Parts: sequence; structure tokens; C-alpha cells
Amino acid sequence: MNDLLAIVLSFVYVFLALGAAEALRRWRGYAVDFTRKFVHIAVGMWAYGTVLLFRQRGAAIIPPLAFVVINAMSYRVGLFKAMETGEKGRFGTVYFPISFAALIWLLWGRPHLLVAALMPMTWGDALAAVVGRRAGRHYYTVCGSRRSLEGSLVMFIAGWINALVPLLVLAVPPVAIDRAVVVAALTAFCATVVEAISPWGIDNLTVPAISALILVLLFPR
Repeated sequence: MNDLLAIVLSFVYVFLALGAAEALRRWRGYAVDFTRKFVHIAVGMWAYGTVLLFRQRGAAIIPPLAFVVINAMSYRVGLFKAMETGEKGRFGTVYFPISFAALIWLLWGRPHLLVAALMPMTWGDALAAVVGRRAGRHYYTVCGSRRSLEGSLVMFIAGWINALVPLLVLAVPPVAIDRAVVVAALTAFCATVVEAISPWGIDNLTVPAISALILVLLFPR
């Protein structure tokens, strides 16, 4: 596919996700904490679109870099209501596209690792927040960060499953299933630990970073 078309499709996809989240917020009355995670998952899943549609790393990095700026503007003026809580100091929506862009630049040519590195943050963190808020009963505090055991367990399981998929379907040559299962589990575990000790919002930087580090160490060239 032509990279210009891929860029257009990237913006269309993200704005459709934002529109769907806003519709859920207005028409169904979902809280911003929910619609924010909806957008988070939708955008993270575009990692698959990125590695499948783009030909050049320089073009693939344009959409996430653009959303660093767009999301920073939204944070300041509340441009996307479904994505902004109104709380000061929560820069997660800005940090996530920074991580996305960094991983595109560093792991381009290794699509299975690029996508897998984003999945613990995309699914694990999002579902952990939702489950922890709704069903959390057993809490713990590490380095001033309060988390629930239920949320952390969900993050580990969701991160494990979703990091495993790209290792199995995108790797060339294919990765042995038993090795992929172990590597995905270790990646998800380290991501869960780092998320638990990261200050609010910083986990959008630290979790993809540790996930990428583990994957690169375990899948050296």
C-alpha cells in the first residue's frame, strides 16, 4: 500500500475511534474513565495496521507523532471530551503516542516485537484499570502507587495473551509456540510489575519500554 494512503487511513481510524468513544459517552452515558480506555485499546490495536500497511518507518511514525501534538492540545483545552478527565497532571494520552512512535523507530523491521511490546500497555493496563475500579477488593501500595491485586492479575493475563498473538502470527521465521508462550508471559509479568510502581500516567512510557526491552533481550537478532 502507498504510505500516503496508510497515513490517511491511520488518521481516519483514530478519529473514528474517538467518535465512537464520544458517542458512548453522550448517548450511553459511559464515564470518561471507560471511554478513555476504549480509545486507548483502539489506538493501541492500530499497531497491527501500522506494521501491515506501511512500507517505510519514516512514514509510519508520522501519525503517532502528530497525535502527540493533537493530544497535548486536547489536554489543554478539552478537545476530545471522551478522552479527557479534566485532572491536571495526567499526561497518559500524550505519553502513549510517544511510546508508539519510539517503538516504531526502534523496532521497525521486527513487526512481531513492535506489536507485542505495545500489547501489555494496550490491553493489560486498560483492562486492569477497569477491573480494578469495579471489582478491586485487595489493594497494595508500592512507591506511593495504589493498585489492586485483581487489576494486576487482569493486566498480567491480558498482557500475556495479547503479547503472545503477534509473536505467533507476525514473526518471520515463525517462533516456536512454547518459546513464544514463555516470552509473552515474562514480558507481561515485567510489564505488570513496572505498571504497579509507576506514577500515574508514566506507565504509558515505562510499560512499553520494559516490554520492548524484555522482548529484544529474549529475541536477539
